Amino acid sequence: MSLPEVRSPAARVRWESQLLPAAGHQVYVRTFDPGSDTAPWLVWAHGGSWRAGSVDGWHQACADLARHAGTTVVSVDYRLAPGHRHPAALLDVLTALDWAERRSGRPAAVGGDSAGGTLAACAALVRRDAGRPAAAQVLAYPPVDPDCRAASYGRHPGAFPPRAALLAAWRDYRGAARRHPLSRRSERPPLYSTPDEAESFAGLPPTVLAVGGLDPVADDVRALARRLRAAGNTVDLGEFDDLPHGTFLTDPGLRRWLGTAYTRRAA
Repeated sequence: MSLPEVRSPAARVRWESQLLPAAGHQVYVRTFDPGSDTAPWLVWAHGGSWRAGSVDGWHQACADLARHAGTTVVSVDYRLAPGHRHPAALLDVLTALDWAERRSGRPAAVGGDSAGGTLAACAALVRRDAGRPAAAQVLAYPPVDPDCRAASYGRHPGAFPPRAALLAAWRDYRGAARRHPLSRRSERPPLYSTPDEAESFAGLPPTVLAVGGLDPVADDVRALARRLRAAGNTVDLGEFDDLPHGTFLTDPGLRRWLGTAYTRRAA
């Protein structure tokens, strides 16, 4: 699949920042309002290997996504590893979801790119377990396997992110002592660090997935799509042959595809 050329939209997006109260801290979010909400609000978690990235760095990309999705996007400045290990980032995303639903008056969707996509998928699982499912999940090239075992991690030498760097990022995010799969004795309901920890994918919301053919996590994303479909969920999978990892920030065509696919499934 190839992405169409996209001209920069002329419509302006209004934005504002908020500090949301949480347990012992505040969660900084930025909302991007394109002027109409044809779909549920979309809470977005940025990429950056769980250790980097920010609302500021993702400002233009999230504004563009709001235009194409035709709804308000809530960008979350979640706490970063290794200073704040799992489940800190996940809890911040869940806080933003709760706030978005109170503010909009209806269920919200959750999404993210790269490490943020992993967080979004985990948030959707937590919400399903709590009986409060998200309206949809929008996942751009999320890493799924902390051991990075798939063939795609070695298929394109020199591709970003290198397997060794991603393994280190997983360790910083999850902590060296964390085990896979998730222990159910200590977490009720479980706070997943990767969707791979879920015993079942049944009952999840409509899913939009995107990944490039040059991306080391490509096989992870394909496996995730298969597992979601096998559990009876609706999945739109966009595979873009010449796309590397990290292109949510740089490719307006990808943002357009994500936004329009989301609107089609969630509106």
